Amino acid sequence: MSVLIIAEAGVNHNGEKDKAFALIDVAAAAGADAVKFQTFNAERLAAMTAPKAAYQNRTTDASQSQLEMLKQLELPLEWHKELQAHAAERGIQFISTAFDLESLAFLEVLNLPFYKIPSGEITNGPLLLAFARTGKKVVLSTGMATLGEIEQALAILAWGYVERESPPNLEKIWQHWSTPRAGKAIAEKVSLLHCTSQYPTAMEEVNLRAIDALWSSFGLPVGYSDHTQGLLVPIAAVARGAQIIEKHFTLDRGLPGPDHKASLEPQELSQMVEGIRSIETALGDARKRPQLSEWDSRAAARQQIVAVLPIHSGEEITAAHLGTARAGAGESPVYLWDLIGTKATRNYSVGDTLER
Repeated sequence: MSVLIIAEAGVNHNGEKDKAFALIDVAAAAGADAVKFQTFNAERLAAMTAPKAAYQNRTTDASQSQLEMLKQLELPLEWHKELQAHAAERGIQFISTAFDLESLAFLEVLNLPFYKIPSGEITNGPLLLAFARTGKKVVLSTGMATLGEIEQALAILAWGYVERESPPNLEKIWQHWSTPRAGKAIAEKVSLLHCTSQYPTAMEEVNLRAIDALWSSFGLPVGYSDHTQGLLVPIAAVARGAQIIEKHFTLDRGLPGPDHKASLEPQELSQMVEGIRSIETALGDARKRPQLSEWDSRAAARQQIVAVLPIHSGEEITAAHLGTARAGAGESPVYLWDLIGTKATRNYSVGDTLER
């Protein structure tokens, strides 16, 4: 199965329609499978008192509130259908992340192929339930989360996929989580993304081995949402077993906004996609056997049993008679000991290969 590459446009359109269209063009040209935006109503998402993250203060006006920042980064609802149509024309899937119930209801009208649940909403029970109620597959990002919080999110999603009524309480959700139906729904519908929610992420906080931990803990497909600078880590994540890669990209890293500095520029996005596809090919199918091109090398590189002294027919063969050399054909040296003490069935000159 090919790695799903999601080019995360996010809010890097900076509220400008032409930039949003240009981001789709860049993602399609790079060969990504999907281009992802973010759909939210700033006033529903953040209160006036909500602080900004430290990285947001570094990359935007520190005197500006989170709400003021988000209002500048909204993707107007009336743009969505045009952007979706443009993505279809360019041969790339259009998806968007909903951060509130109303935005999710709006996206449902667009009939997106799947939903990405952002890390910040992993404890948002009502929104998780609404995502599951759509019946669509989801990719759940796990930045900032503990294993317990991830399991709780999966339990809520399972309830939403299986049960029609609202859960009376969290205990009932956990009881439902114990049922085979819950596990089956999650196995069919959910993938996880390892993620570190810091922009940019320092190498010592990437922790790619957490991909293994997520897989062993939940048995679900696991990918990686990358916020490091550059393209090395997402390519390494594929080598580690990531089945989905999500990476922010921008038209220009010098643009103002919270995510540009941790994003790839167009040429780098293309290089990342090319690197991932190369690693996919190089990973192969896990079967250890000679490759087709190696059969010629086997004949040229492996040694066989040869006579290093003349041997006469009927003479007893000793260790002194035998050696090994590349001869192109003949007996493998692992059988050299079997020949010692036997009688030669013919004459051998120096350099001749011996047969058993």
